[in-house]
Order: sequence, then structure tokens, then C-alpha cells
Amino acid sequence: MGAMNARDAVAVAAGRLATMIGPRTMRRIARLHRRITNPIVGRLAPYWRHMAVIEHTGRRSGRIYRTPVMAFVDRGTITVVVNYGRQSDWLRNIQAGTPTVVIHNRRRYRLADPHLVTISAGTHGLPDAVRRIRTPSDKALQGTLIPA
Repeated sequence: MGAMNARDAVAVAAGRLATMIGPRTMRRIARLHRRITNPIVGRLAPYWRHMAVIEHTGRRSGRIYRTPVMAFVDRGTITVVVNYGRQSDWLRNIQAGTPTVVIHNRRRYRLADPHLVTISAGTHGLPDAVRRIRTPSDKALQGTLIPA
């Protein structure tokens, strides 16, 4: 594993912090982010190389939601670390098969073949920074980005 850039270092630090404070506290932080941070970051994330916005449809409501995430995009594959656990609404909506759009670097993509992978040092196909992250869930969402 080579030297990390600033984005990767932030991702690793965030993952380690999530592990230290535990899943319950992370769920509380997720609620705070949903109400305060996400509306602000959601407006900026489509323009930042290390972020993306996931547009997903509520599995019960049918409403469209926009969730900003730290994204690792490489050769048409997106990897998003599941810092807040598998109970996250955005993840559950995607897993339910609802239509999902990813906005990254000012471009819109359809998310195809979304699946969870276990993060470990030996997992192939994950960016180096993701393999270094340790989260309470030890999971990342991966999928293929298809231009919309």
C-alpha cells in the first residue's frame, strides 16, 4: 500500500473514529447529519471529487432522497464505506432494489449491481484507503456507474 492522499487520510481517520465511538453513537450522529449536515454538504458534494450524492427512492414512501457520501470512484466502480451501519435508510433503499442515481463530479450515473463487500486487508478490488478503514460494520457498498 502506497502513500495516502488527503482524502484517503480523512476517510481512514473517520473510519477509525467510527470504530472507537461504536455503532449506537454512530446512529445518533447519522440522525444529526440527516437534519443538519446533509442539506449543506448535499449541495456541494456533486462538485467535489471525493464525494457523491446518492439519489434513492424510499422503499415505503416512494419519495426521492439525496444522501451525500464520501465516494471512492475508479474505472466506473464506486465504493462507499458504510460508516453508519447496515441500518442506514439509503443503504436499505438501495438493497431493496429501488432506482438509484449517483451524482459524482457533476455527472449523473445509474448505479448498477450494488452489493456489500466486507472490508479487509486482503479484499481485492477495493481502493487502498478503503482497505485501511475499520468501521463498526466492516462493510462497503460497491457498484458499477453507468452514464445516465
